[in-house]
Amino acid sequence: MMARNHTRRRALTLIGTASGIALAGCMGGDDGDDEEMSDDDSGNGMEDDGMEDDGMDDDSGSDDMESSGSNVRVAHLSPDAPNVDVSVDGDAVLEDVPYRAVSDYLDLEPDTYEVMITAAGDADTVVFDQELEIAEGSFTIAALGELADENQPFEPAVLEDDVSDPGDDARVRLVHASPDAPAVDVTVGDGETVLFEDAAFGDAAATEVPGGDYTLEVRPATETNDGDVVATFDVAPEGGNVYSAFAVGYLEPGSAPADEAFDLEVVMDA
Repeated sequence: MMARNHTRRRALTLIGTASGIALAGCMGGDDGDDEEMSDDDSGNGMEDDGMEDDGMDDDSGSDDMESSGSNVRVAHLSPDAPNVDVSVDGDAVLEDVPYRAVSDYLDLEPDTYEVMITAAGDADTVVFDQELEIAEGSFTIAALGELADENQPFEPAVLEDDVSDPGDDARVRLVHASPDAPAVDVTVGDGETVLFEDAAFGDAAATEVPGGDYTLEVRPATETNDGDVVATFDVAPEGGNVYSAFAVGYLEPGSAPADEAFDLEVVMDA
């Protein structure tokens, strides 16, 4: 049993949802030039044996997010969805976007945009086609769930990103995007400290911690936060930075619609 002097820091919840994966397309449309997703060999995430020397992958981050306008990026977190192409107002902005990819932030004027999402290389297979209104602020559009609808229905979540300066601490947000995983608690120190509790599929929650090395312990949620550890991830957030950690894949990939194992994809937001 873990110690009972827990530090509980549950913060943010899901901001909202919208219909279809199409919100992914909101990240472009200024001039129709193609933008590449940041999707390196490590998946923008962290290896179980620890972080790189610089803490966390910063390909998707922004050192100086503006307070005006819209900063929008997309995260493809639907494990059985194909790679997709995205167009905005008729102009191609993303091509062949794969699962687990998280784009860079792009600047947009707050406005209404017509977004079309199709299967990569197959313009006749339309996943979404709709006008979307983009508000002022910083947002991550996360495509969640499954096309097969075996565990969770396919739909995007619109997450408002807090990219304000966390001071000397690091701000880390957890996004639960694993379709077959139950609500989870995330602890450190053999359960001594609870960073996130009762985070269900589709939820997002943030906490601030001192910079340093941590082993995150993922547990099925219980009232006492002492469920069996099902996965651990070594992380090394740095003070002054903001991160998002996306829990992806399946706890039981062998019986799932897609053979994608449970993992944690971490990107630097700011």
